[in-house]
Amino acid sequence: MYSKSASSIAYPFGVLVRLVFCSTLTIPQRMLSLLGFLMISTFMYLIMSKRMFAMTALILIPIVFALIGGFRAEIGEMMLDGVKKIAPTGVMLIFAIMYFGIMTDAGLFDPIVAKILKVVGGDPLKVVLGTAVLALAVSLDGDGTTTYIIVVAAMLPLYRRLQMNPLVLTATAFLSSAVMNILPWGGPTARVLSALHLDSSQVFTPLIPAMVVAAGWVLFVAYVFGKRERKRLGITIITEDAGALVAEANHEELSLRRPKLLWLNALLTLALLTGLFMDVVPLPVLFMTAFALGMLINYPRLGEQRGRLNAHAGNAVIVAGMVFAAGIFTGILAGTKMVDAMSQTIVTMIPNSLGPHLPILTGITSAPFTFFMSNDAYYFGILPLVTKAATQFGVTVVDMGRASLLGQSVHLLSPLVPSTYLLAGLAEVDFGDHQRFTLKWACGTVVVMLITCLVLGVVPF
Repeated sequence: MYSKSASSIAYPFGVLVRLVFCSTLTIPQRMLSLLGFLMISTFMYLIMSKRMFAMTALILIPIVFALIGGFRAEIGEMMLDGVKKIAPTGVMLIFAIMYFGIMTDAGLFDPIVAKILKVVGGDPLKVVLGTAVLALAVSLDGDGTTTYIIVVAAMLPLYRRLQMNPLVLTATAFLSSAVMNILPWGGPTARVLSALHLDSSQVFTPLIPAMVVAAGWVLFVAYVFGKRERKRLGITIITEDAGALVAEANHEELSLRRPKLLWLNALLTLALLTGLFMDVVPLPVLFMTAFALGMLINYPRLGEQRGRLNAHAGNAVIVAGMVFAAGIFTGILAGTKMVDAMSQTIVTMIPNSLGPHLPILTGITSAPFTFFMSNDAYYFGILPLVTKAATQFGVTVVDMGRASLLGQSVHLLSPLVPSTYLLAGLAEVDFGDHQRFTLKWACGTVVVMLITCLVLGVVPF
């Protein structure tokens, strides 16, 4: 397994080395670019081969490469800057996990589980398809964090009760959320509109058919997963009610349930999601306030509150720690200017003969490029440069904007995306296992959307 992982990274990296040193970049830029790609490749190898825990690798690997690059004096400031930038996200995730944790304890999702149980019973195939439908529906808010929290909270008890592979849950939820991630109120599309000075009717509206087809692809993948699980486990007859099922799966007592407060909890959660959608106040403040209210409403006694905090703090700390560690990784990547040099390398990799075909090339390469760097670096750094070059070959800015969004399914698997750590943490699966299990299906989503766009003429060949 280790040799296979090493070879899968070494071959494309060897190609990259040749491209870097054949480019028109200055020698310092070449070295920084090479150092950046080597750092990311090393990190991916270590976590996917399970030689190092992701949080440890996120902290130590960039420090080592920053020292190799001669940035000893600035390394502390770079790390702190990265942590500061990602701190609001980390705080938000802590209180989001705590909030939805106590809502699960109080029984908010019991009716959802009961309804799903009634429809799917103990059939793994129906359970996975139900997961996909639920995730696609919840993802309409364009926020992966909310989707993962709700879907995992509602579906994980079923997976545990039926002894299904939790990676099927994380992969299905992930693929569903990835398709909906390009909604206009989502991050990637907003960046494209801002960077290229376009409006959503030009970029997003023509992509709707591709999203519909991609949603069909996700349901097909869910069907494949479900068939495998049904073959492995068979169909189980479930006699428990929803409350008992959720309590058993989460090793909790039914005494934690608050059925009389169901509607009040539902209204509080609806208000939270509305505030999230309307961006009334910053997300960390929103989740902190909702958590405090939810705790006071459901568990007013001090002993009860302490018990709920102890029950969910471990998961919250692990996820938040991973996010803050990712802040160190991105802080060093940006502070050393490695990401800038990597961007320039990518631009120089495009030969002039491919100029007229830059939209399809952008659609394909947006997946690996956004995997190795943040959306901000790609959409505000690389995309404007490539788009400017494309216009010289008669390619429109709109075409480039649409094509650049097609790789988001792979981007969300990047170790630089905080919400993916949340998904893995909530389902209690290894981050590297989730990456390996999901990657080929995420690539399939990119291919399906690209082919659909080419057939419909949304992205020109």
